Amino acid sequence: MGGPEAIHAWAGPRRIDRTHPLAGPAVLAASSVIRVAFAGRTSTYDQQDPTLSLPRQLRNCHHALPENAVIVVHFYDIESGRMELTARGQGHAHELLQIPIPRDGGIQDLLEEAERPDRRFDVVICEDISRIGRRSYISTEIEHRLEKAGVLLVAADEPFRLGESGRRVKTAIQVLTRRVKQGVAEWYVTEMLEKSWDGFETHTEQGYNVGKPCYGYRAKKVPHPVPAKRAKGIKKTLLEVHPVEGAVVRAAFRWRVVERLGYQTIADRLNQDLATNPPPTPVEADRAVGLWTYSNVRDMLTNPKHTGHMVWNRRARKGAGKNRMNPVSERVWSPEPVHEALIDLETFVQAQQVAEQRERSRPGGGTNKHPRTARIYRLRSYMWCIECGRRFSGKTAKGHGYMVCAPKKAYRPGGHPPSIWVREDTLIDGVTSFLAAQVFGQYRHQLLDANLKVLDETAQRKRANRIAAMRRTISENEAKSKRLVRSLELADDVDQHLIRDINERRAELRAERDELAQRLAELEDEIHKAPNPALLDQLPVTQVDLTEMPDDLSRRLFEVLRLEIRYDHTTRVATCRVTLTGETIHAVSRATNDTVVPVQRGHKDQHRKEREVDTAPRTTPASSFCVVPSAGFEPATYRLGGGRSIP
Repeated sequence: MGGPEAIHAWAGPRRIDRTHPLAGPAVLAASSVIRVAFAGRTSTYDQQDPTLSLPRQLRNCHHALPENAVIVVHFYDIESGRMELTARGQGHAHELLQIPIPRDGGIQDLLEEAERPDRRFDVVICEDISRIGRRSYISTEIEHRLEKAGVLLVAADEPFRLGESGRRVKTAIQVLTRRVKQGVAEWYVTEMLEKSWDGFETHTEQGYNVGKPCYGYRAKKVPHPVPAKRAKGIKKTLLEVHPVEGAVVRAAFRWRVVERLGYQTIADRLNQDLATNPPPTPVEADRAVGLWTYSNVRDMLTNPKHTGHMVWNRRARKGAGKNRMNPVSERVWSPEPVHEALIDLETFVQAQQVAEQRERSRPGGGTNKHPRTARIYRLRSYMWCIECGRRFSGKTAKGHGYMVCAPKKAYRPGGHPPSIWVREDTLIDGVTSFLAAQVFGQYRHQLLDANLKVLDETAQRKRANRIAAMRRTISENEAKSKRLVRSLELADDVDQHLIRDINERRAELRAERDELAQRLAELEDEIHKAPNPALLDQLPVTQVDLTEMPDDLSRRLFEVLRLEIRYDHTTRVATCRVTLTGETIHAVSRATNDTVVPVQRGHKDQHRKEREVDTAPRTTPASSFCVVPSAGFEPATYRLGGGRSIP
């Protein structure tokens, strides 16, 4: 009769499932060698020291293994544990460092070899489960893939047993410990990111800059506010205007807002004098091209730090969208300006609006570079469809030039025909008559007043009186504050009650002054938004003939006039509109002198037509406290013949 030895002999190696992730390595004979793969990871090389972290991880793994387990291969990466698994193991940071550990690959190489029948290991060990991944689902996915391949994943800081022959390993405590540690690891990194974000927000609100100063400013180093860091010589960075670059930024914004130049056009203009307009130097100086480029100008004109506000999180620095612009809603702004502004906030907004108007529009005049281009369309970039909001493009049919709106079916609103065609020569005649009569004509004031009715001079006087009264009140408030301090100096018996009363009164006066200043700013803004037909007097009385004008000159005139043409295909009516502001009036005058010939004011305007004028105010410089209207003609003015609408 056989004993237990016979049963063990019968149920030996033939009954062992060597592919099971728990039983396989566990039932190997105690005298056999268990092949182990080391899995290591440390954060990006500029945040930690991989030459110390990875050897420490390997040493701790060695200490946790039993005597019959040997690490035979090494897989490690230098990367963030929050990356998606598909992006893991593809970095080359390890090549920049002298790490005293042989490397057989990264996490992707580990998973690939684990799924091969000729793999060199049966167990994978890491120092801590967070080294596999900082997100629970990523580390669990890696664990699951190894389990399916018959490979056990253990951590040096978790309870585990290897090499116990003939017994199924109990893993309940190990699973519980691992899942808790995975949750803690993800919680820890998430909390650190949130606290880091809060710290950067406060850092930004206090006016400190992160990274290389933007073009137009230079770094102003100040001692670190923390004594321990200050003792080490660590400093923080504020911004101050660069004596040369600041003027370049102001000029570029002026060209963008006033002349509505494209980025490349501004770059070409700056490149004409590189001594006066030195190009920016990138962080990696060896990448400098020594010239202004399209992207240089775009980065300069879209950087809100030029308004005096400190702005952080403009670009994504991690993940798949690295270095892409973040939405404006995700950026962090300082509540108030914290350094000298190169341009005001309104000018910055106007510069961004130019991009919206010019989007997908070829800059400059002349024909397209395409070899099949045979015609110049003067009104390209200036005509929009009321129905779909898209810009018209130029096409030729039967020898005539047309402005065409033909959006794809998915972008056509209800009621919009497949294509809308309008004869360009008819449009040009209408624009010519409009400019000749209402912008450069002898009777432009009368035509303008017909729609403005009559500017409310009484309201203007009331606003001016209110502003004067508000300024007097602010002056009186400041005088009261000074007298309050002087009374404290003259007092013989000063006690704590008197000091408290004076401080309370000073706080009241300061709050009253802040409220008055805000109300004054609102009144001045109200005046800024009032129409000012007087700016029309700055323009010459001239004849205008767009048909004889070269394309580059007509486009220059259209740009400074802010020409907009809105076409309604249901009524076959185009609405023309130009905008004059205190900022652009001189540019309009210069462009007019280059493009048209002045006439005597006594000359009868042959293009005069009685039409109403649509007005929309635009802000002028604060020094003038006035705004000019837009000049246009009402939709019923020109009924354009010669066009065709294709249903």
